[in-house]
Amino acid sequence: MALCPDLILLEAQPHGLAVLDGRIVAVGDDATLRALAGPATRRLSAGGRRVVPGFHDAHLHFQMLGHNLSAVDLFEVPSLAEAQHRLATRSAELPAGRWLTGRGWLQDLGPGGQFPTAADLDAAVPQRPAILRHKSGHAAWVNSAALRLADITAATPDPEGGVIGRDAAGQPDGMLYENACELVGRHVPAPTAADNLAAARAAQTHAHALGVTAVQCFDGRRSLLAFAALEAADQLRLRATAHLYPDQLDGLIAAGLRSGFGSAWLQLGYLKLFADGALGSVTAWMLEPYEGTPDQVGVATIGCEELREWTTRASRHGFPSAVHAIGDRACREVLDAFAALRRDEASWGLTPAERPHRIEHAQVLHSDDLPRLAALGVVASMQPIHATQDMLLVDRWWGARGAGAYAFRSLLDAGTALACGSDAPVEDLNPLLGLHAAVTRRRVGGQPGPQGWYPEQRLTLDEALAGFTHGAAAACGRGHELGRLEPGYLADWVVLSADPWQLDPQELPTVRVWQTVVGGEVVYQAE
Repeated sequence: MALCPDLILLEAQPHGLAVLDGRIVAVGDDATLRALAGPATRRLSAGGRRVVPGFHDAHLHFQMLGHNLSAVDLFEVPSLAEAQHRLATRSAELPAGRWLTGRGWLQDLGPGGQFPTAADLDAAVPQRPAILRHKSGHAAWVNSAALRLADITAATPDPEGGVIGRDAAGQPDGMLYENACELVGRHVPAPTAADNLAAARAAQTHAHALGVTAVQCFDGRRSLLAFAALEAADQLRLRATAHLYPDQLDGLIAAGLRSGFGSAWLQLGYLKLFADGALGSVTAWMLEPYEGTPDQVGVATIGCEELREWTTRASRHGFPSAVHAIGDRACREVLDAFAALRRDEASWGLTPAERPHRIEHAQVLHSDDLPRLAALGVVASMQPIHATQDMLLVDRWWGARGAGAYAFRSLLDAGTALACGSDAPVEDLNPLLGLHAAVTRRRVGGQPGPQGWYPEQRLTLDEALAGFTHGAAAACGRGHELGRLEPGYLADWVVLSADPWQLDPQELPTVRVWQTVVGGEVVYQAE
């Protein structure tokens, strides 16, 4: 080697690494790497611990995660009484005039396992307007003060792509679904640029402690600006891809930009669209009605023609599309749109590799549609932890259709490119929990039993890790430089407290991050 590395990692399993200018230049045993060192070479020791590529989260909401770190945490809150206690306590701490916000509650929080109501929230927060997002983000629980401020009454019509929850008398009951959430949400004061920057810093620190070195964010303009501010201050230490929303597309096209524009730290991603709602809010768009309902098939949040128009316009100008689709009907409609788009792209001289479109979530697919993703070159961007967290809801609402839900193995065996993420803050950002869910199809507590839920869909640990590293990187066009510990790749890695390959898979959640390195810089070290 003509140049000495500026950093070497020694006593690492399965091998050590040498780094020059933020990239890996050599891989080998300690003796080989020590021979490359010069007088200025820094030495890190992993103490014999296992080293893996930095975890790459292919789908999360980074700004939301950062803001949620300071909001009321209702994630898996055990009872309505406990939720009310947390909300009342936080409300008493806020200055007058400030909205109360929170997230993470589930649909069975109310009396009798029903959705909670405005009256339930009024009991804890009677005066201050409050909006609390469902764990999925596809529903909101609001109090009477928020309904009054938004002027939502019995006479208010449901907005397109949304539903206002109503009681037996037709009065708003405090539940808002899908696009109806914004009837109240638009009245909440927007975070300032300083608020967003602080949230991004907090989320970055949280990510580093969990071994996350790269993120793909679906918060639109807010995240792009916050990431850009961090980079300008030389404080961005994550490989960030900022996916965009339709309101950003025209400006980016006018500026002559396209997907992949940016730096080694921050790049423009894909156009994000929504085809339906979510399982938790019973708004995922299905081919057949939900179990036990005569005609509830969910909500289509975009027209099929509009979907075709947006994806075509984006592709023409260098932006692949990433479309949220959870229900089997939504997935089919998106695949139909992509099939038509592929024909157009072929006529423009484009290959699927040049436009790696994605379905975000793809939570349930009809068996006829399982092979179509691979055939069309469409990436399945999935969150394994959804499988274990949602399994009871799947059994309740989708019944036997659950055999095609979170079909990681079937998709991979069909040749589908798989990218994994967390959907944080909908679920926990911790990649070890995602690996555990993918490999065991069980919850941390062991449910539903030793074989897991639909165990035929389990992945091997190697396959799951690939989804959280190189698969995620490839899904945003960075597979050539992220997600592997090989010469030429960026020097992003994680040292683990234990070797996952030496553990019972059910023990994966016990593994901790000992050290996180990004670009050859230690950004987290356990005490």
